[in-house]
Amino acid sequence: MKDFLIIPEEKMEILKTRRFNYLRKLRNFIDVTFSIEDEIEIEGKNSFEVMHTKEIIKAFSRGFSWDDSLYLVSEEYYLEIIKISDFVGKSKNRLIQMKSRVIGTEGKSKNIIEKYTNSKIAITGKTVSIIGRWNSINIAKNAIEMILNGSKHGTVFKYLEDNKII
Repeated sequence: MKDFLIIPEEKMEILKTRRFNYLRKLRNFIDVTFSIEDEIEIEGKNSFEVMHTKEIIKAFSRGFSWDDSLYLVSEEYYLEIIKISDFVGKSKNRLIQMKSRVIGTEGKSKNIIEKYTNSKIAITGKTVSIIGRWNSINIAKNAIEMILNGSKHGTVFKYLEDNKII
C-alpha cells in the first residue's frame, strides 16, 4: 500500500536531513518506509500502517515534535485540527489576535489546556492542532473553541477545572 503527502517546505527539509533518525524511531512501532522528493511517499504492508504514518507526519508538519507526533502510533491517540479562520474570517490581524488568545501570556492558556486535558497542542499558521486521547481532545477542543468564540479566559479555565482529565 502506498500513499502520498505534501507538507510545508521547512518541515520537508527537516525530514530530509533527519530522515534516518526519524525513520528508525518510527520503525520501532510501524513497518513502513517513506521517501522524500517534492512530496512524501509512504509505503507499508497495509493501509492501517500507512494511515498511521501519514497522521504522524501530518502532526509533525503542524508543529509537533517528532516524539510528540509518535503518540499517534497508539490507537488510543488522535490528531484534531481546528481552523482558526472558521472563527475569524479572512482578517489577518484578527487571526493573529486569536492565535495570541489561545497561546495566552507567556504560553499560559496553552499550557493550562494541555495540563488539564493531558494533551499536546501546536499552533501553526491558521490552525490549532491537538494530540490526545479522544476524551482529552474533546475537552481541549471545546476550551479552544470557547476562546476563539470570545469567552473570557477565566470562564475557559473554570470549564477545564470542572472537566479535567486525571
